[in-house]
Amino acid sequence: MFKILIVEDDFGTRKLMSITLRNAGFLPIPAENSAEGLRLFNEKNPDLVIADIMLPDTSGFRLTENIRKIDPDIPIVIVTAKQSPSDKHYGFMVGADDYLTKPVDEEELILRIKALMRRAKVAAEQKISVGNLELDYTAMSAKVDGKAVELTQKEFLLLFKLLSSPGKIFTRNELMEDVWGSNEKNDHTLNVHINRLREKLTDKCTIEIKSMRGLGYKAVATA
Repeated sequence: MFKILIVEDDFGTRKLMSITLRNAGFLPIPAENSAEGLRLFNEKNPDLVIADIMLPDTSGFRLTENIRKIDPDIPIVIVTAKQSPSDKHYGFMVGADDYLTKPVDEEELILRIKALMRRAKVAAEQKISVGNLELDYTAMSAKVDGKAVELTQKEFLLLFKLLSSPGKIFTRNELMEDVWGSNEKNDHTLNVHINRLREKLTDKCTIEIKSMRGLGYKAVATA
């Protein structure tokens, strides 16, 4: 069971988050200030952290910085009533992976947590092997039957995303946002990269990228 540290000084909010997370199948670890949060982080080794900014001792920003020094990879979500762009920018600068403003929609919180956990799992594994295709995220390299396949960075990231969950349909919006960023809206870009990947993988590769009409794309093993 995934453990989630909740650092929130408001008792009602902390309790509601704990109930929401428990109902979603997570194990909540509540803390009411930064000092307690950091202690529980070291003792309980959570899989994800949710931190408020306005805490009674040191801020959630400082807590995020301290946690990042201990574990540079753990997903961290900042949840706060502060909505200014400068606060959000600073939150990301100190190491937050996501930023939600209060009042937080419970369903959205769970969806964002699950998305972060999926990304953390794939990033931690670093390598994907499906069929006769091997991807190494650290080296940004692809091999078919041990032979290198030359891919651009975007082509590699797109293929890595598709193969992070073989058989799963990824929407066009998901792929565009994860590979090119939320500001990229040119649908033609995705089509071009999918076609280039298909050409480069050739008949020798036992991976096929399938178009799902009206939905998106999925990668499947053919052997």
